[in-house]
Amino acid sequence: MDNPHIREMADAASASAEAGTLVYRQSAWTRLTHWVWAISLFFLLLSGLQIFNAHPTLYIGDQSGFGFDNEILAIRAENTPEGPVGYTRVFGQRFDTSGVLGLSWVGDTPVGRGFPAWATIPSYQDLATGRVVHFFFAWILVVTLLVWLAASLANGHLRRDLAPQLQDLRRLPGDIASHVRLRFHHAREYNTPQKLAYGGVLFILLPLMILTGLAMSPTMNAAIPFLADALGGRQTARTIHFAAMLLLVGFFIIHMLMILAAGPINELRSIVTGWYRTDPPIDGETNSGRSA
Repeated sequence: MDNPHIREMADAASASAEAGTLVYRQSAWTRLTHWVWAISLFFLLLSGLQIFNAHPTLYIGDQSGFGFDNEILAIRAENTPEGPVGYTRVFGQRFDTSGVLGLSWVGDTPVGRGFPAWATIPSYQDLATGRVVHFFFAWILVVTLLVWLAASLANGHLRRDLAPQLQDLRRLPGDIASHVRLRFHHAREYNTPQKLAYGGVLFILLPLMILTGLAMSPTMNAAIPFLADALGGRQTARTIHFAAMLLLVGFFIIHMLMILAAGPINELRSIVTGWYRTDPPIDGETNSGRSA
């Protein structure tokens, strides 16, 4: 006999399977550190560009000046018969970057500065304030990263969720192909590109930013003089610091694009509330197996 109640329950179960399962994906600690890092990196970037504007040139080696030929990047402005122009010189090759780098406008007034006013904190040229803001958020980032690392080792989050396994590496080509085609399978765990990207940021880029930042500090040079030498000199450390910043900005852009492509509501709900809607399992996998 056809039981309407049983049929209704079966239909609900089927609909739930098609829609996927709502799982608790991000712990409160993960969400808290994520937003602390996001805020810290925002202020570090804009205050760092303020500091860079005080001398918008990068070198390789320990020293710089007229007696050295070790420049790899310079952002400048100059007056020409046609008017002021801004330019960027990379490994000796010059590019016109008027309006963005070297020369930008404040209202109707052209201003010669490395990065424009909208890209720095504060917007006007103020090295002292930029350094205060930069160091304040740098220490917040360092302390939060160390506490996160200790907690992740203790609760198994690092081993369970971030460390790539052999099967992850075997799936890497397929995962990359799926991402290129913007085909995502949402599950509880991170997929291989995510693990590699997050691991690269947390264990390579951020530590490199911290070490190179310390190597540029006169106080730390006195305390641990070998650090700058190990990185190729203070000017090389500054260049590495700048390059790592560019890689972090690139990571952020790709991260935002992936969130938009994978479903921004679901992704944002996960990092705000912890709850994440997974897709139905495929190829015999459970909902704890893969993610976008």
